[in-house]
Amino acid sequence: MLNGKKIVVVLPAYNAALTLERTYKEIPFDIVDDVVLVDDNSRDGTVDEGKKLGIRHIIMHEVNKGYGGNQKSCYRKAMELGADIVIMLHPDYQYTPKLIMAMSSIIANDLYPVVLASRILGMGALRGGMPMYKYIFNRFLTLFENIMIGQKLSEYHTGYRAFRSDVISSIDFTNNSDDFVFDNEMISQIFMNGYEIAEVTCPTKYFEEASSINFSRSMKYGRGVLRVSMVHRLHKWGLIKGNLYGKVK
Repeated sequence: MLNGKKIVVVLPAYNAALTLERTYKEIPFDIVDDVVLVDDNSRDGTVDEGKKLGIRHIIMHEVNKGYGGNQKSCYRKAMELGADIVIMLHPDYQYTPKLIMAMSSIIANDLYPVVLASRILGMGALRGGMPMYKYIFNRFLTLFENIMIGQKLSEYHTGYRAFRSDVISSIDFTNNSDDFVFDNEMISQIFMNGYEIAEVTCPTKYFEEASSINFSRSMKYGRGVLRVSMVHRLHKWGLIKGNLYGKVK
């Protein structure tokens, strides 16, 4: 615990057997109370690796539910465990778990209710090997989102996030996409509910075992991001009620 807050780390996994141990061993268990591993019907030994590491809370999807579907299981379980702070961390070792302390401290000290680990602040993405086309897409999409949503985040696309539990409970993410655009839908809902988001600089690593979507999936994701941004703007203008990707409470 940190300042009396229960911290739960959730790991949305798909074929992460080769990187799970490295990720898990860097988690600061002096403050982290529980770890949840959700395996999205992996084809490798992700679940066996999780059991070997002693992870107590392992959820296995019988069918692949997608990245968003995986996160839905992650957050439901974290809330069931009574988390005060939930850290979503990819188990592919692209992001360092060593930032969990900093991200949790920001929330535990009531500075911000949500923290994103940004690969863009400090140019960590390019130094870590992010493909140039992904970097360019990231910058364009982020600029568009900031204009449409009315914020100034350095990026909306990181897979490393920390939430105060009441933020998660205030959002009905059940109807959100089961695909990668789930992340953007959730950020939109967070801003719609009036919460602020902080960012911390995060180094990142791109290597063979780290998960990454291909060009065609990136294009599909980009179209989804544009849709979410436009829906958010239309909602702010009062031209639609609720939104198209999940009801905001």
